[in-house]
Amino acid sequence: MHIHILGICGTFMGSLAVLAKELGHRVTGSDANVYPPMSTQLEAQGIELTQGYEPSQLEPAPDLVVIGNALSRGNPAVEYVLNKGLPYVSGPQWLADHVLQGRWVLAAAGTHGKTTTSSMLAWVLEHAGMSPGFLIGGVPQNFGISARLGDTPFFVVEADEYDSAFFDKRSKFVHYRPRTAILNNLEFDHADIFPDLAAIERQFHHLVRTVPSEGLVIHPESETALKRVIGMGCWTPVQTTGDGGQWQAKLLSADGSRFEVIFEGVVQGVVEWTLTGQHNVSNALATLAAARHVGVLPKQGAEALSEFRSVKRRMEKVAEVNGVTIYDDFAHHPTAIATTLDGLRKQVGDTPIIAVVEPRSNSMKLGAHREGLAESVVLADQAIWYAPANLGWDLAATVAGSPVDTTVCDSLEAIIAKVKADATPGTQVVVMSNGGFGGLHGKLAEALS
Repeated sequence: MHIHILGICGTFMGSLAVLAKELGHRVTGSDANVYPPMSTQLEAQGIELTQGYEPSQLEPAPDLVVIGNALSRGNPAVEYVLNKGLPYVSGPQWLADHVLQGRWVLAAAGTHGKTTTSSMLAWVLEHAGMSPGFLIGGVPQNFGISARLGDTPFFVVEADEYDSAFFDKRSKFVHYRPRTAILNNLEFDHADIFPDLAAIERQFHHLVRTVPSEGLVIHPESETALKRVIGMGCWTPVQTTGDGGQWQAKLLSADGSRFEVIFEGVVQGVVEWTLTGQHNVSNALATLAAARHVGVLPKQGAEALSEFRSVKRRMEKVAEVNGVTIYDDFAHHPTAIATTLDGLRKQVGDTPIIAVVEPRSNSMKLGAHREGLAESVVLADQAIWYAPANLGWDLAATVAGSPVDTTVCDSLEAIIAKVKADATPGTQVVVMSNGGFGGLHGKLAEALS
């Protein structure tokens, strides 16, 4: 079967393409923006990519068109599909029908940490010899690929609350029907499709309603929004993590790089890894709870996590030039920015940190997270914000009251000049964006050399 994917370079759709290819289909795709890591992964898989959305890409007609949620009415390829009556489906629906059917699905959901947690979980199962399938919205470095079918009933999926397609406004994760569900946390996000937090809580409850009574739901004890979700009705056993929960961590180092895992008051093992930050410790506890549900002993899971390597673009060290270290991080929400910087600060002590932030997500472009931005960088020594001409709101006014040295730039060249002027040997530069950021990481490394 020939499957053409519209929006193929999105992290979800690119992973879907890998699975379709592995199932033996001929897979092609198109996207407005083709950039790594997904473009390089797809090319390595021999999947043909086209830039732009010309109807000619759909001639001769493919057997099925999978339409990504970034596309809408008015897009020339979408209009062609509808006018010609070509068969089409959303990505989550295709995944549910052709990959997840009949499998034990372990889903990681939440505003933050989905990619990292699903990567951890896939690795813990792999380490235990369970050879899981997985679909992750990033490239876990332990695997070097974002998706695979796997050889066993177990399938780990990053479960996103964003909508499925222009013709299916349900959250993606409603399609997945997990038996084991991790709910990491819940904050207001995706302001382009959700009016408020209550609307997102309702979608999370739709997910909870699909988990069988013999399944398991895992969430942090401290998350009030998730408690409200569970309070709407839950027919599944629940395990909680963090302070007051059944699963707890005792930090053996302040930065979270070493900690004891405790389940129901009993020490299960020690995790000693390269990751830092309280958020990653929380991700680890949820991972170990989920892995135990499919038969992995927590001690075994902790040993696996000690060998876990993070996901590409999650505090990924991309260069070290003349003593200046450059990291690439996906943080695009004030909470994620703050937790990323907290983990780094605890790791590097008083070493200078420069945070470079692009407010690129749809919620950011709408200005939905403006209130928290100025404070989110408090643990950096300096923040450089990127405000392109088409941002649509006054970023400079928003971050003017920031407690750290603040610069707003309207070009990559200005950012590079500022970093070059201020970075000294030992400085840690964290570049935060959920897009390609115009290849800033490579340009910075080149300028610093």
